[in-house]
Amino acid sequence: MTREFDFERPIVELEKRLNDLRALSEDGQIDLSKEIKAIDDKIGIMKAEIFRTLEPWQVIQIARNIDRPSTLDYVKILFEDSFLELHGDRLFGDDPAMVTGFARIGNHLVAVIGHQKGHDTEENLYRNFGMPHPEGYRKALRIMKMAERFRKPVIVFIDTPGAFPGIGAEERGQSEAIARNLCEMSRISVPILCFVIGEGGSGGALAIGIGDKIFMLEYSIYSVITSEGCAAILWKDASRSKEAAGALRIRAQDLLEFGVIDRVLPEPIGGAHRDPAAAAATIKAAILDTLPTLLEVAPDDLLAIRYAKFRGMGRYKIERDADNVE
Repeated sequence: MTREFDFERPIVELEKRLNDLRALSEDGQIDLSKEIKAIDDKIGIMKAEIFRTLEPWQVIQIARNIDRPSTLDYVKILFEDSFLELHGDRLFGDDPAMVTGFARIGNHLVAVIGHQKGHDTEENLYRNFGMPHPEGYRKALRIMKMAERFRKPVIVFIDTPGAFPGIGAEERGQSEAIARNLCEMSRISVPILCFVIGEGGSGGALAIGIGDKIFMLEYSIYSVITSEGCAAILWKDASRSKEAAGALRIRAQDLLEFGVIDRVLPEPIGGAHRDPAAAAATIKAAILDTLPTLLEVAPDDLLAIRYAKFRGMGRYKIERDADNVE
């Protein structure tokens, strides 16, 4: 059953009323077609208005929705029966929070890498809530290098609160694994497409986020820190996370304006969890539209463009008062 948010309650109430009217109408006792159409139209208008004016904290709620499609959900739709999952980092073990393998989409054989959350408590515990250990990042890098060896593009799905901060992860070199991925991804000489499908949290997201093109689903988020963590650091008060969410500029449109991402992909009204197939179709179109152009770029040129892309982020301009300039 799909979970509703507080800001959706007016819509839910109208939908219940609509269902009641439809049930009465189906009994054949009374013609309620006009009333049904009026309420149906009103629901459509309300949905469009509510989701057009979402606050940052509301977008975070959608991005974290446990029903939101995960990497494997998209894999099942996009690649049908062609996905071959590969396990292990060849150093320590396998990490269920990171999914990797190869698949076919259209005429392209691609490597697939993505964070994996769960849709219930049991699955989330198994997947560590989508927070990878070092072996997860090393597994991802192993598959990227394999893709490079066979000249196959890489498709990345980003959806994590962040890298796992536990003692075991730190003992096994969490920071080194993330840093190495950042370094090595900048030099992988095949096209890399990154899709932020839910949460893009801190270095845990960026560790598989160095791509030639970076896309965000409309109601996903991408940030250097969670709003709760930001509030705890700045104000020593995690309850001010809503305030922090606004200051962090974590929404897709904000990041597009900053030049951090390349395109915002629209979602079905209400979020990708309302219609995973439609969201997957949008992702598939972006992949098939983008890959052919990137595959025509020579490897050295591809790396140079990728380098310039990330070096160009974060630029700023200081306005000086002409009267005070010496």
